[in-house]
Amino acid sequence: MVLETERLILREVEAADAPFVLELLNSPGFLENIGDRGVRSEDEARDYIEERMLASYLEHGFGMWVAVRKSDGAAVGLAGLVKRDGLDTPDVGYAFLPKAWGQGFAQEAAAAVLRHATDVLGIPKLAAITTLENFASMAVLRKIGFTYQGTIQLPGIDRESTYFTAP
Repeated sequence: MVLETERLILREVEAADAPFVLELLNSPGFLENIGDRGVRSEDEARDYIEERMLASYLEHGFGMWVAVRKSDGAAVGLAGLVKRDGLDTPDVGYAFLPKAWGQGFAQEAAAAVLRHATDVLGIPKLAAITTLENFASMAVLRKIGFTYQGTIQLPGIDRESTYFTAP
């Protein structure tokens, strides 16, 4: 376990999470707001976990963590920190399955990640990005203390993103 909130446990991903990762990466909200990672099978999901997620833990000491609902042990999303090309500071990110939307999980998890990054990891400044159309995510970022800075064009992303910083 990396973090715990009132309703969630955030933990490192493992190979056994491949079915969940496959489902999340192919959910409509992920595809629309984050992008298509080209993961179409559990084998590809295991490769994604190893090559992207576990590699981030080793390289940076942080990454995206699986958000598990305490009430039933179900994996409902990802939340954590990403080191992204084009940003000077780590990026707070999150994505949840549609069945977990509207329950405050994104705000709860993102706020915990923000506190962990500053209090435990000692990261003084964080970034966050969203698509220009993702108003729900922008609202989450504002609620947890991020400030809108404008738009930004990041390398490898074919559209502009909103750009937020905290503190």
